[in-house]
Amino acid sequence: MEEKLTDQEQARVDKLPRYRELGIEPFGARYDWKDRICDIRRDYGELEAEDLSAKNIEVDVAGRLLAIRRMGKAAFVNLKDEHGSIQGWLGLDVVGEENYAVFKLADLGDIVGLRGTLMKSRTGELTIRVSKFTHISKCLKPLPEKFHGLTDVEDRYRKRYLDLIVNDDSRKIALMRPAIIKEIRRYCDDLGFVEVETPVLSPIAGGAAARPFITHHNALDKDFYLRIATELNLKKAMIGGIDRVYEIGRIFRNEGIDVRHNPEFTTIELYQAYGDLRSMMDWTEGLLRDLAQKILGTETITWGGHELDLSKPFKRISMCEAILEETGIDFTKEISFEEAVKLANEHHVPLQESWNSTGYIIQAFFDEFVEKKFIQPTFIHTYPIEVSPLTKKLDDPRFVDRFEIFVCGGELANAYSELNDPFDQRERFEAQLAAKGRGDEEANDIDFSFLDAMRYGMPPAGGIGMGIDRLCMMLCNVDNIREVLLFPTMRDEK
Repeated sequence: MEEKLTDQEQARVDKLPRYRELGIEPFGARYDWKDRICDIRRDYGELEAEDLSAKNIEVDVAGRLLAIRRMGKAAFVNLKDEHGSIQGWLGLDVVGEENYAVFKLADLGDIVGLRGTLMKSRTGELTIRVSKFTHISKCLKPLPEKFHGLTDVEDRYRKRYLDLIVNDDSRKIALMRPAIIKEIRRYCDDLGFVEVETPVLSPIAGGAAARPFITHHNALDKDFYLRIATELNLKKAMIGGIDRVYEIGRIFRNEGIDVRHNPEFTTIELYQAYGDLRSMMDWTEGLLRDLAQKILGTETITWGGHELDLSKPFKRISMCEAILEETGIDFTKEISFEEAVKLANEHHVPLQESWNSTGYIIQAFFDEFVEKKFIQPTFIHTYPIEVSPLTKKLDDPRFVDRFEIFVCGGELANAYSELNDPFDQRERFEAQLAAKGRGDEEANDIDFSFLDAMRYGMPPAGGIGMGIDRLCMMLCNVDNIREVLLFPTMRDEK
């Protein structure tokens, strides 16, 4: 079915033969521009008109036309590139009739090149006095009338390319995210960590409690899972002798979509041989401060209306202590599963049929009453063993040496003193398999290849997994994960 064009779209299409009559390809090729607009503004923005005239500074920029103000035989335009915008002035007597004829076909959104010398307009605006206008590529659809972003939020995410054109905040975030990841890599590399790549396809779903995506390999006639974590392969690398190892990579979990969750997301997982949970706390505090300083230039940042002070030591409190403060219930005492169920019912804490021990209910109490309370960065440590199958036990065997860091009521990272006893690990895997048999769709499978690797000796280690997307949300001060994902997963349009 042929698309019906609007009047504006048809008018732009009708111009295409006219470009060709002038010897111009409407959808052109390479253009060798040499100047970024942000550099022009930085180097010459403060010069007076007389200085600009005396220096005769020639520039050549390329970008998208976002404004055209025609005045007969002259015109002002506004051109925007990746990092900024600048005004241009075109005069018929300067560019010549042939070049001006090409410009007269221009529409908002066209991609063009401007070559000329810098001057100041009568209002003092830094301006390119254009000597050559180059049409590069035609825009066939009109841009939104107001350049303050799209008004429909769903459209902004579905048509991110358009959002980036008209919304400076979206473009800023899109460019800030790779800068954040680059700084994470620098921070890790400076500490002697080595980045590796591990497979996305896995024969088992392991390394985290999550529902996987399942795909099929035709040549092997075998189902595979898109990885739900990079943990087990990274630990194998550590067993092999890469003592400080990390990976920044895509993770896939077949779960819900909301303001903090996307089915595919990016994490950094990192392991430090001969370290422990305290090593990971130090790494985390150092990273967050470093990112705030390097990316934002301050250790005091704002997220979700809260001012966060990253310069102070982060609070450290056990899960049971935090629950005790909020509810008065002390789960460090011996509480049977039946007693825990009764307490949960009394406090209206939701239960799941697959649960068969108190540890699950401790986690549920924390989720219900405590998690949202922590605004300033806080390490919650000492977790129930049932919800931490890959973590080293503490002296009290009901608990393990694990932390999650919470900021503004949400989890930012998850860390362990890693379990390195292959016999204990086998028992944990079997407990997870039993939970899966009871209907827990997020329980792990047994990874026999990992158990075999552990038998060659795994050093004691600290390990951490941190969501890059939520980290970017914090540093960009946005409350929706879709703002920091260039192309988020979306529900079908109704």
